[in-house]
Order: sequence, then C-alpha cells, then structure tokens
Amino acid sequence: METLNRKIDFAVVLSVRNANPNGDPLNGNRPRQNYDGKGEISDVCLKRKIRNRLQDMGASVLVQSDERRQDNYRSIKDRVDGSPNVSKYAAGKNPNSESYAQAACAEWIDVRSFGQVFAFKGNGATGVSVGVRGPVSIHTAVSIDPVDISSMQITKSVNTETTKDPEKRGSDTMGMKHRVDFGVYVFYGSVNTQLAEKTGFSYGDADMVRKALITLFENDSSSARPDGSMEVHQLYWWEHPSKLGKYSSARVHRSLRVGLKGSVTEAKSIDDYEITVDTLDGLPVQTYAGI
Repeated sequence: METLNRKIDFAVVLSVRNANPNGDPLNGNRPRQNYDGKGEISDVCLKRKIRNRLQDMGASVLVQSDERRQDNYRSIKDRVDGSPNVSKYAAGKNPNSESYAQAACAEWIDVRSFGQVFAFKGNGATGVSVGVRGPVSIHTAVSIDPVDISSMQITKSVNTETTKDPEKRGSDTMGMKHRVDFGVYVFYGSVNTQLAEKTGFSYGDADMVRKALITLFENDSSSARPDGSMEVHQLYWWEHPSKLGKYSSARVHRSLRVGLKGSVTEAKSIDDYEITVDTLDGLPVQTYAGI
C-alpha cells in the first residue's frame, strides 16, 4: 500500500452512561477523574480498544490482550520470537536493529501505528533493544463537565473457597462497584507523515484506524461496561493537503467546540450539548456518526 502522504487530525465525541469507562487500580478501580472532577479515559485504554477493533477487522496485531488472543503466545516476546520474518534480524552477534524494526512494522499494524519498544533479556532470538516511534498519537479522553460517580456494594452468593465454617461467608464475597452516571468525553489524535514514512504506515492503515474509531465500543462489553453504556457519537476527521499540514494540530483540535446548550444546567444526554466545528480555510472536515 502507498505510504501516507498527508497529515491527518481527528477528534471523537463519546458518551458514558452508568458505566466505568476506565477504572483506576490505584483508587479502588473507581472511574478516573482529574483534579477538576472531570472524567478521564487514558490513551493506553483507548489504544487497547483500537487494537481490539483492528483484530476484529482481521489485521495482525502484536499487543493482544489475553482474553482476545488469536494465537498460542502468552507474551509479546513469545509472539515476536514466533515470527521468523522479525526474529531472524535478532540472531547472531550483530543483530540488525533497523531491519528488525522495519520487519516488525511490516508484520503488525499496531507497531507501525503506535510504535513499540522491543527490549528483551537473554541471548537467543530477540536479544536486541529496539524502539519504534509510531505516527498515530492519541490524547487522553476528558469529559466536558465534571462527572458524578456512584458506588454500590456488591456480594457473591457463594464463597470462592471452602472456609473452616461453611456457614460463614469469606471476605472475598463482598466488594464495591463504581460507575459514571453520565458524561460526554472528547479525545483527539493525529497522524504524523514523517513517522509514517519510517514505519510504512499507509493510507489503508489510516482508513482502518478511522473505522476502528467509529466502532470503538463494539465487542467491548463487560460487567463494568454493559452493551450500550458507551457510545461514539461523532468522529471528526481532517485530511490536510500536504505532509506538514495546513494548520497545527492544536489549532485544528481547537476548532471543535462542545458545550452545554444555553438553557441546560445539568446534562442528562448528548442532546443537552451543542457541538460545532469552526471552518478552517482550505481544510474541510469529514464527519462520521458512530455506529
């Protein structure tokens, strides 16, 4: 495929209702918030969901979560060692780091999209330290307004293990569950053409990422995120007419404005928000509704 030859910027507007979009393990798995009380979804979490969607589309992905593995490898190192196209450049006393990186980019779409650090111990195959910078950057998603978080205590009806007193419940039968009542979040991203040239990221790859963003929460349900509790409403996609871009990413992202409608004091749905995009001369925006 032809390497991407024009800069791309994008923005996604999504909503969360009665779900935990991204729990913080250092805070009892409560939904992430910043110091202003606004909800957050980390860039790592968003990339995980994009990778999952790329897998669903049939793309080859290096960083696969255990529950969605499409092979028998249980680690990134095992998956790299299992690829003869990549591991051959790590063999011998003088491994070829440049060829290793190029082969990894050709093998896996997430490597040529987001980059990857290959740093493995030991002498045999993959005994190299190689870093790949990816052209696709993703910001942390932040809610437009502060979010309310509800917590409830939950119980299991049976002990995980038999206790000394069968009539007594073990401590693991009690727990807490947290959720965001409602929130509208926005995150931004861009694709850098200079880095795309280095990794071989193509326009076809960019189109797959675009489709992944539109369907971000398909096949993503869990007890913390029931089906329908998280929804992509709009994807805004700007394709510049040149490699360097007509405007900076900051200015393009700033052209998207999301705020409460004048008569609304408390948001209950996406309809309570007004979404506008400022016109940038010579840079049309493509708008896609979530599925």
